[in-house]
Amino acid sequence: MRVLGVETSCDETGVALYEAGAGIRAERLASQIDLHAAYGGVVPELASRDHIAKLLPMIETVLAEAKLTLRDLDAIAYTAGPGLIGALLVGGSLSSSLAYALKIPAIPVHHLEGHLLACMLEESAPEFPFLALLVSGGHSQLIDVAGVGRYRIIGETLDDAAGEAFDKVARLLGLPYPGGPQLAALAEGGDPRRFALPRPLKNQGLDMSFSGLKTAVHLTIDSCRGAHGELADAVRADVAASFQAAVVDTLTAKCRRALETTGLTRLVIAGGVGANRALRASLSELGRLVGARVYYPRPALCTDNGAMIAYAGWCRRAAVTGAPRIVAKPRWPLDELTPPE
Repeated sequence: MRVLGVETSCDETGVALYEAGAGIRAERLASQIDLHAAYGGVVPELASRDHIAKLLPMIETVLAEAKLTLRDLDAIAYTAGPGLIGALLVGGSLSSSLAYALKIPAIPVHHLEGHLLACMLEESAPEFPFLALLVSGGHSQLIDVAGVGRYRIIGETLDDAAGEAFDKVARLLGLPYPGGPQLAALAEGGDPRRFALPRPLKNQGLDMSFSGLKTAVHLTIDSCRGAHGELADAVRADVAASFQAAVVDTLTAKCRRALETTGLTRLVIAGGVGANRALRASLSELGRLVGARVYYPRPALCTDNGAMIAYAGWCRRAAVTGAPRIVAKPRWPLDELTPPE
């Protein structure tokens, strides 16, 4: 079975073709970083217009690379939410229209389910059940994953997501958009022990909080500015390293407690922040210490992409009946999903 995956939830246009038994046959990803950089963040209207311009040519390119045509598809999966409503409607409208014309199913996919299942595309894929740490610009959650559609959120952020905190602190440091990766790169040259930043809720339950940490960084930066408001390069690097260490320590402590609480022995890292090298190193060490196996998707599968949507759609192929329809849910709690059986 061949499933075309379409991802347009925010500021990246992703298209991929998944074939059962063969894996990902072809994929393309178009970033909008340059488009939004001048504004310091995503402009929804611009994001939607860029998806409109790029999506159909990308579908044609992916099919050509796989040496297939639209008639060779068995289904089209698309991100139905959560995300920006305009961006979701672009992907949903085109996917459902093509599916209707081809008389094949259109499969609405939950964006976060795509992230959770991205590891299944790797050669060494985890078995169910497992604990998932889902960390991105909009979400920070600990999830007990018993199977496809069987998700129990056991911990989540009470305010800012980890990725959101990275972006906000990057802005305080004057780093260009997108801030998270820029901050991680700056942190590699800094001293993570120079500033004693808080680890909010580190030893309390499984929920997380990063807003207070962001405020502490803001105060630290203000206290280090020179007479004319300047901030030395070494100080910027040390602040970045100290902040990153605080986030990594907190997430690692939460994962350890969640593994102990659930008794699970497999830990899956999902979402854009999952590509952070310091976090990967810390969680790998945690796995070694507690006897848990840690799984990471390759960095390209951590960010938004069409491959994870195609695979998640394939997993839900049997649950979709009736004529193709456009589904767009800007807010869509993950625990509303049910198994596809």
